[in-house]
Amino acid sequence: MRLIAVVGATGTGKTERSLEIADAVVQLGGTAEIVNCDAMQLYRGMDIGTAKASIAERRGHPHHLLDVLEPWQDAAVARYRQSALAALESIEARGAVPILVGGSGLYASSVLYDFAFPATDALLRAQLEAELTQLGAASMHERLLRVDPAAAAAIGPHNGRRLVRALEAVTLTGEPFRVGLPPEEALLRPTIIQHQRVERAELVARLDARVERMWSLGIVEEARRLRAAGIERGTTAQQAIGYRQALDQLDGTLAEAEAIEQTQALTRRYARRQVSWFQRYPAAPAADAAAIAQRALDTL
Repeated sequence: MRLIAVVGATGTGKTERSLEIADAVVQLGGTAEIVNCDAMQLYRGMDIGTAKASIAERRGHPHHLLDVLEPWQDAAVARYRQSALAALESIEARGAVPILVGGSGLYASSVLYDFAFPATDALLRAQLEAELTQLGAASMHERLLRVDPAAAAAIGPHNGRRLVRALEAVTLTGEPFRVGLPPEEALLRPTIIQHQRVERAELVARLDARVERMWSLGIVEEARRLRAAGIERGTTAQQAIGYRQALDQLDGTLAEAEAIEQTQALTRRYARRQVSWFQRYPAAPAADAAAIAQRALDTL
């Protein structure tokens, strides 16, 4: 079965595009099911800040891997990959067209490519995480720089979680930690990759407006509910752009205008990283939804 992947930066219209393609599949006599690859849409209750499609907005197409984690649980790429591949297998077994959609680059790549996750050790990971808390990310970066300069340069000095993962892998295997995508030929299955793009000035305007809309829709109250549900007991969900700022607004450490401005700046920076990540994908030429749907159905 040919997989359709709709990827790109936040604010580029991935959700609507995926639904248009799913609609076109149905119009051509098939069925389509959508698999989420947005790490923050995995979380139950995180709706406004992630622009998660509501039940009505999903237009009757089955969706997978939405609302599968509690706010206090930590997301993990390896666990996500296992769940997503299982979802794809079940969709294919039903004879439906699978559509992967989202903007979390590593999560999407883990499904599209033949990713090999290095060994892990709980005790070593706990030790490294304790050192991260005590010494800070810059110190962990210096340590990684000594044993794997390429990985240290690729990860940078601020992403403590990935620095810990790289140090864990290098310590266990004695081999360099692979950062980035496997070669193109390592795609797991035939895939039509649709990379959603928007001209930079237009994207910036969209993102700024989107953040303002998040506040008008009530992200602060959503953050209040998530705090009651334990979001601050975990490390992943509370760092989601917008939610951390909404929580700080609740605490009085940020005024509303400051929270919005900070969220806009962080969202623009995140979008730049997404654009850079997905530029490396072997994207198929842009085509209308009906043509993409037909290509997928032709493999049945």
